[in-house]
Amino acid sequence: MSGILTFYFFAFIFGAVVGSFLNVCIYRLPKGESVVFPPSHCLQCGYKIRFYDNIPIVSYLFLRGRCRSCDTSISLQYPVVELLNGLLTLFLFIKFGPTLTFLLLFLFSSALVAITFIDLEHQIIPDVISLPGIVIGFVASFFLPWLGWKNSLIGILLGGGSLLIIAYGYQFLTKKEGMGGGDIKLLAMMGAFLGWRSIPFIIFIASLVGSVVGITLMLAQKKDSKLAIPFGPFLAFAAILYVFYGREIIWWYLSLAGPNPGG
Repeated sequence: MSGILTFYFFAFIFGAVVGSFLNVCIYRLPKGESVVFPPSHCLQCGYKIRFYDNIPIVSYLFLRGRCRSCDTSISLQYPVVELLNGLLTLFLFIKFGPTLTFLLLFLFSSALVAITFIDLEHQIIPDVISLPGIVIGFVASFFLPWLGWKNSLIGILLGGGSLLIIAYGYQFLTKKEGMGGGDIKLLAMMGAFLGWRSIPFIIFIASLVGSVVGITLMLAQKKDSKLAIPFGPFLAFAAILYVFYGREIIWWYLSLAGPNPGG
């Protein structure tokens, strides 16, 4: 039992460390900056962050959320991303174990974490994440029997194509652009990693949750229908939900929608 807990512990730590790198990507990719150079530093005073001040979650708590050099407040986003990615990695490891599936879905979920926070702040989904993601997901499908290259390829076409049709339809009816190309490429990436069967589920859940959140925010802020809400985070949430519980939810829904033996 202790051996299993040790593996779980290191899975969480590994995910949190990668989450620290994701924070760099979240800040720099929208600016077109390198994620490698220069090394991590305080955005206010330029202080080069030492390794002992860059320990995921722990350093933020130890420093009480402030720079060691200039005492400037550090965004809470940093430990949140590290904790979130650590937990996702842990849960993926618990579900799939040390397998190629775990590795593939770890890359996928980490990409979704970065995309979510970038889209929330900048309302963009960087091609530098989604386009390589499509290629990686498709290539990996050749080595995963449960996915398969045909399933992945159809997922790419269905994912990207379905949102493209919706986007053009919305634009034709309203004469306004309601969905960016980033969402289309993101859903194509999801199809590459998860296969075509995931696409209807992801679109339905993302649309449902997005509508509830959007209406709630409009009522709370007293905004009209022009309130801009990024769709990427809802797609990411739905994709993660599919990874962990998609099949169970689909079977549960089908059991409700099926014929009633006593009717």
